[in-house]
Amino acid sequence: MLHVVPKPAAPSTGLARPAAVTGLILTGGGARAAYQVGVLAAIAQLRRDAGVAGNPFPIISGTSAGAINAATLACHADDFDAAVDGLLHLWQGLHVEHIYRADAFEAVKSGARWLSMLSLGWALARWTRSRPRSLLDNKPLRELLGRYLNMDRLEPMLEAGHLRALALTGSSYTSGQHVTFFQTHHHVVPWLREQRMAVQARLTLNHLMASSAIPFIFPAERIDLEGLPEWFGDGSMRQSAPISPAVHLGSERILVIGAGRMKEPEGRRVAATDQHPSMAQIAGHALSNIFLDALSVDVERLRRINRTLALLPRDARAASALRPIDLLVIAPSRRLDDLASDHQASLPQSVRAMLRAFGVTGKGKAMSGSALVSYLLFEPSFVGELINLGMSDTLAKRAEVQRFFGWPARAPQIDPASLRRSRSAGFAAGC
Repeated sequence: MLHVVPKPAAPSTGLARPAAVTGLILTGGGARAAYQVGVLAAIAQLRRDAGVAGNPFPIISGTSAGAINAATLACHADDFDAAVDGLLHLWQGLHVEHIYRADAFEAVKSGARWLSMLSLGWALARWTRSRPRSLLDNKPLRELLGRYLNMDRLEPMLEAGHLRALALTGSSYTSGQHVTFFQTHHHVVPWLREQRMAVQARLTLNHLMASSAIPFIFPAERIDLEGLPEWFGDGSMRQSAPISPAVHLGSERILVIGAGRMKEPEGRRVAATDQHPSMAQIAGHALSNIFLDALSVDVERLRRINRTLALLPRDARAASALRPIDLLVIAPSRRLDDLASDHQASLPQSVRAMLRAFGVTGKGKAMSGSALVSYLLFEPSFVGELINLGMSDTLAKRAEVQRFFGWPARAPQIDPASLRRSRSAGFAAGC
């Protein structure tokens, strides 16, 4: 089962109980991952107000765009505030051209290849020898991360004890395995479950690119797995237990930052029409399933295990291989699909034209295909709203956050917008 792990030894009599090892789960979701940065910024502020030093997350697990945020925190584990400042600086300055080729020629070329494949079938593809690897070219993302993030800093962070472990996940198109790659100096027995496995490795930019390769949209990345090359895509695919890596790596309490659905209001219910759903609607629905649903199921599974353990007598609980995990979940309180529909116009015209070809139509609340847009909308207006929402949602749970970490509850009221400005002003990112 997910949470069957060796129990830590009890503390010696007369000694103060050591602080619980805290793990952080950062999920996928493309542009939606900006929400995580807002949550982290609010946590950094609450931590400063409490007068607490050190890295609050010695174990970090990231998937897809969350893997990029996770790697940034890990590479700066010796200065959590600087790591969060770097993320703010990075995300606030993003435009789609920093993530994928968005000029008119590239967008039309990518879209035309796929539309010709879908409309005229394999015969045309064979005739033209057109074999598109993905809808969009994410070379700009590789270039950005190459400048921004130095993965070689992981080793010094682990050696100095600022970080216990970093885990990044990917899904192999070659073998069908869901793989967690982790780097640590602690003794961890790699786990193996049905169609998912863990491998200790020295993490690189290639692992980040693989974990964030959204299916169909971005190309796969080749990584060696146990001595053989395999092609990997987004780590959210086939991820049946997103919380599992943090548990196996030794977390005793876990903060999960979601990217939608768990706390959002229910979606709009509309009357059925004779019009078939567009490719954009279907793609958005599929991506939401890939990025969001497994996390909700795993959170409920962990809570159910905790409730069951609480019902057991103390002796039975002590004899069990299971152990309770303190869990805190912070997820958007607004529907990010609707939020994206308000900012779709900020996308470059070439990208909007390509998305229209796939069925993104309408404006505002009446827009069709907004879920798909929410994963690709790397523009300051949308990103800024997500960051502010993450801050607001976290500050609304101030007392719960303080109890989770054991921090003193003496933080003043903070305005999220001014917090974002003050923390990011003048910061220049770099590893």
